[in-house]
Amino acid sequence: MFPVHPRLLLTSGEPAGIGPDLCVLLARRSAPCSITVLGDPDLLESRARLLRVPIELRPVASGDAVPPHERGVLHVLPTRQRPGAAPGKLDPAHAAYVLETISEGARACLAGHYDALVTAPVQKSVINDAGIAFTGHTEFIAEITGGWPVMMLATKGLRVALATTHLPLAEVSRAITEERLLRTLRVLHDDLVRRFGLPRPRILVCGLNPHAGEGGHLGREEITVIEPVLARLRQEGMDLTGPLPADTLFLPRNLEHADAVLAMYHDQGLPVLKYAGFGRAVNITLGLPIIRTSVDHGTALALAGTGRIDTGSLEEAIQIAMDMAEIRPAALA
Repeated sequence: MFPVHPRLLLTSGEPAGIGPDLCVLLARRSAPCSITVLGDPDLLESRARLLRVPIELRPVASGDAVPPHERGVLHVLPTRQRPGAAPGKLDPAHAAYVLETISEGARACLAGHYDALVTAPVQKSVINDAGIAFTGHTEFIAEITGGWPVMMLATKGLRVALATTHLPLAEVSRAITEERLLRTLRVLHDDLVRRFGLPRPRILVCGLNPHAGEGGHLGREEITVIEPVLARLRQEGMDLTGPLPADTLFLPRNLEHADAVLAMYHDQGLPVLKYAGFGRAVNITLGLPIIRTSVDHGTALALAGTGRIDTGSLEEAIQIAMDMAEIRPAALA
């Protein structure tokens, strides 16, 4: 019997990208948690040879007891892909394999075999090219586990959650509804309490329009939707400030006393966060019955197999998954 430690499950991502590289490079160091990689052992072994990383692959079954991660070793939950994956060369034939690793990982966490799911990057376009409707990890995992998913990215000193995620800009205004904002803010507040141990989280809320609508002269969504929702949730005890103009909300004097920001759409909040911490930021899915974290970057096809990659975001994703897993038992007791 191994000592109690967080049990993490790591998917290997798009086989043509840097996901397998990230998994292999984990073997260069130890960690105070168990890490099981979900992927094709042959792919991982071939990428290790290409990167010249000495590694021992140890196959395991789902839920097997795995010791804390040690240097030079990867425990692998085998999922086989079609042969022929090459660094940098996308192939729609591998889309089913990529989705199988995500779905198997989500179900294994839902069954309690692991404490958290950490995901390497996937390529949405090649999955769609395979004829499979796929908008991203966040939505796909939520279809399997249930819940109301909220995408949040975090880096040192800043957490940014999104009211809408992967939508064309022309559709955002219609998507900012009372129901969506109520559910999203409740998820954000509740998960900051139970997953991050913040007893009374302070949340700043962006307006949708320039200058937060300028009193209705630049748009009325703040008046008709956002302000009424915030008033209602304040009556429930939430500490909410807004709606605030996004161009000044992110000033240090405002963020100094905030635990999170809710942006109305993807490119309202994430450029600021990625400027502040790209390569050290983490993508976190809130509102699920499982813990899920991921890297803040894409598949970086041109860097696959070269060894010229930064593992910082994956290391942060693992650390935050560990922290969340350790907070959860006390918070839910």
